[in-house]
Amino acid sequence: MSHDSLLATHWLDNKTTACTSPKRCVQVVQHLRPGGIEALALDIAGGTDSLSQQLIMSLEGDAASSMKVWPRLSTLAGQLHFFAKRPGIQLGLLLKLVAFFRRHRVEVVHTHHIGPLLYAGIAARLAGVRHLIHTEHDAWHLENRQRRRLQKLLLRILRPTLVADAEKVAENMARHLGQQSIHVIRNGIDTLRFQPGSQAKARQMLGLPAKVTLIGCSGRLEIVKGQKYLLEALALIDSPIHVALAGTGSEEQALKRLADQLGITARVHFLGHVDDMPCFYQALDLFCLPSLNEGFPLSSLEAQACSIPTVVTDVGGSQETLCPETGRLVEPANPEAMATLLIALCNTPPAADPRRFVVETADLNITRQAYRSLSS
Repeated sequence: MSHDSLLATHWLDNKTTACTSPKRCVQVVQHLRPGGIEALALDIAGGTDSLSQQLIMSLEGDAASSMKVWPRLSTLAGQLHFFAKRPGIQLGLLLKLVAFFRRHRVEVVHTHHIGPLLYAGIAARLAGVRHLIHTEHDAWHLENRQRRRLQKLLLRILRPTLVADAEKVAENMARHLGQQSIHVIRNGIDTLRFQPGSQAKARQMLGLPAKVTLIGCSGRLEIVKGQKYLLEALALIDSPIHVALAGTGSEEQALKRLADQLGITARVHFLGHVDDMPCFYQALDLFCLPSLNEGFPLSSLEAQACSIPTVVTDVGGSQETLCPETGRLVEPANPEAMATLLIALCNTPPAADPRRFVVETADLNITRQAYRSLSS
């Protein structure tokens, strides 16, 4: 049976299954810092859902410091639980998680990535949790032999319901892990939150220049996100095009030095962490995601939901997020090809509004319903 057929079957089962009382569900992430995996966990847990009571568990960190970095967390403060995990293996953490799951009578544990699978997955089985769901948001980390062997062992022992967030991710999981029963549930976004808006007002709020063509990029400022290549592409463009980068990370100073070396400092705007992301996208003429590796990114969906044409590198499941009429793929780590494409798109009006594609295929409610059906 195909992945899409499996997903359709789950939706059908969900419609015919009665739930007499709300299920206590826990989303488990490694940490709660701004990122795609973490944002999705918040989105899944943040909906109004009479069929489940959602909690969010962060293995690392604490509430105060996490909320300071990511103010959005304060809106879900009553659902958040932090365990302040330190580096290295901590067997004591397993006992804490087992006690937590039993105390809160958790019925569904949903882990995101290998660390949460290791700790919360084992704890869930020891605590007798009925449903264990594990989502892989990318598969490139499975190229690492040690990680691959650990994940195979965990899957064999824990037997979670296994989910990939993109067809490409599912294909890579099947190849690396030898798994065949993989449900594909694509990430969704809140299309009521991410909507078109006034470009002029958005630029004014963010302190961005009003009369330039503006290309935006959002995400952690890390090597894997490829912002370096976007700046190198910008340096190849003579026209008055600017780039705005939303996000923080360990590469921030290196990227600022690169912009200075390329002579484009005046055309690159480092905004740091932006809490009002709809405002960021509304300020743009074009969105570009230059990543070297991805699973199924949210940022390209968010930009298109705000009616912004989008370019992504051809990695992971990025292609699956693109509106077929307005979206474009570009080879990763190729600033020359990126510059050529960006110039062409900036000079060409979009053929359609990409928002319709996102609303019809990637609305958050579709994602929530699909996950809920797995534990019906």
